[in-house]
Amino acid sequence: MRTIDARRVLAADKRGSSWPVVVDTDEGRWFTKLRGAAQGTGALVAEVIVAELAESLGMRVPARRLIRFGEVVESVDQNDELADLLRASAGINLGFAMLDGAVDFAPASDLPRVDPEAAAAILWLDGLVMNPDRTARNPNLLWWKDALWLIDHGASLGFQYALPEVTADAARRPYTLREPHLLHAAAPELERLDAPLAARLARAVIEHAVDVVPDEFLMPLLANDAPGVPARRAAYVDYLWSRLQPPRPFLAPEVVISTAQRSRVRPAWIVNRR
Repeated sequence: MRTIDARRVLAADKRGSSWPVVVDTDEGRWFTKLRGAAQGTGALVAEVIVAELAESLGMRVPARRLIRFGEVVESVDQNDELADLLRASAGINLGFAMLDGAVDFAPASDLPRVDPEAAAAILWLDGLVMNPDRTARNPNLLWWKDALWLIDHGASLGFQYALPEVTADAARRPYTLREPHLLHAAAPELERLDAPLAARLARAVIEHAVDVVPDEFLMPLLANDAPGVPARRAAYVDYLWSRLQPPRPFLAPEVVISTAQRSRVRPAWIVNRR
């Protein structure tokens, strides 16, 4: 990915906890996720790897750039909390191309529009990377130019926070969710497409997806006594490659939900995207 410099922050999305920002650069505006956000650089690692894998499977993900912030970045929004976040994000951050005019996915009306093979491919990818955030409450899908685009994969690859203690058996665990996957019922082709999808993710493809991650995103995740960046990259590759071996453990998502959670779940048709 190419690195470009942030000139100024034009706006901040304060709806969630991470406060991504719209940044003006020499290449135009980029929707930028910040290294100083509470989720840290692990979320940026996941965004990069999952986006690369998605594109290898023929899915649409916004183009990406590394956005470099200086110690001081001009901001139209003078909010003190945002100023602190921008200072904490000095260095390399992750920008996504702006999809101007994109429309949020509305489960109630849009599920019938999704091609069953596309639904199966998305469900398959989410199972591979253990994405917990493709639900009726959080579709993380957009319509842009009459096509479906995938966004927001920062919560995927949860295993990375337990490295280097992750065992080989961990990669073979089922795909468990706290809410049903948005596309589960719309993906009857999943088992038929399993082998063709897996064939597109050769080990070299996974290695490339991991290699694209900049060292600057990986270094903050290393414990003082942990192996270095090359060993950490190898751990991502080994984990995903092991998870890809047949029989793949993520073809039947399991919903694990407590009684308390069950009482709070609302029907999909009254839930809006956050």
